[in-house]
Amino acid sequence: MSNTDSSADKRVTGTSERREQIIQRLRQQGSVQVNDLSEWFGVSTVTIRNDLAFLEKQGIAVRAYGGALICDSNTPATEPSVEDKSSLNTAVKRSIAKAAVELIKPGHRVILDSGTTTYEIARLMRQHTDVIAMTNGMNVANALLESEGVELLMTGGHLRRQSQSFYGDQAEQSLQNYHFDILFLGVDAIDLERGISTHNEDEARLNRRMCEVAERIVVVTDSTKFNRSSLHKIIDTQRIDVIIVDEGVPNESLEGLRRQGIDVILVSA
Repeated sequence: MSNTDSSADKRVTGTSERREQIIQRLRQQGSVQVNDLSEWFGVSTVTIRNDLAFLEKQGIAVRAYGGALICDSNTPATEPSVEDKSSLNTAVKRSIAKAAVELIKPGHRVILDSGTTTYEIARLMRQHTDVIAMTNGMNVANALLESEGVELLMTGGHLRRQSQSFYGDQAEQSLQNYHFDILFLGVDAIDLERGISTHNEDEARLNRRMCEVAERIVVVTDSTKFNRSSLHKIIDTQRIDVIIVDEGVPNESLEGLRRQGIDVILVSA
């Protein structure tokens, strides 16, 4: 550790002071990483995670895999933008996406929910042929533009710029005459008792409609979404067929999913 780091550590004499410095870093950088803060302050990663959990409750930050993001005045504390989400946890998302595309076979009809993990799935679908894919995600659709073997359908509807996703009656009605083999569903929160949920009511309603027209529901999420709940429920966890998640998922959650008969695919970064 450099002399500058050592002097910084000496200035931190207690929890309140350390958290104040974390806030300053968030304001300067927009995001922080647990391992970096642990080394900087000379405390355990558990202590840093507790600090970030406290800041999240205060509406100052949003926890993400391996760190946290600053909340600005225009963004709810529970919903970072797509740009912010895409800058964190990329390695895990790509590992999840790699496992997900292995489930897609020629002739499959697939729904890709909006989101940064489903965007990574779309990027890897360029190798597939004879696949029909529908999405409500603008970023997901853009990733599929060069996939010549994938017939691309869009739900249409109203655009939520925060999530780069389409929603509304038009989006929901576009699904009613289709039947899909697989839905790849991203989630904002998952809890074994409360089910899977998201921040936005319109997106939750569209996601429920997606679940109704899909033969298999495949949830793609990182482990930080577990034991959390958002305002708007999508479905109960018992309705999930497959979940693809990194190895950081809590053991009790992993056991609970398997007791419910859900096929769990674990990936590493």
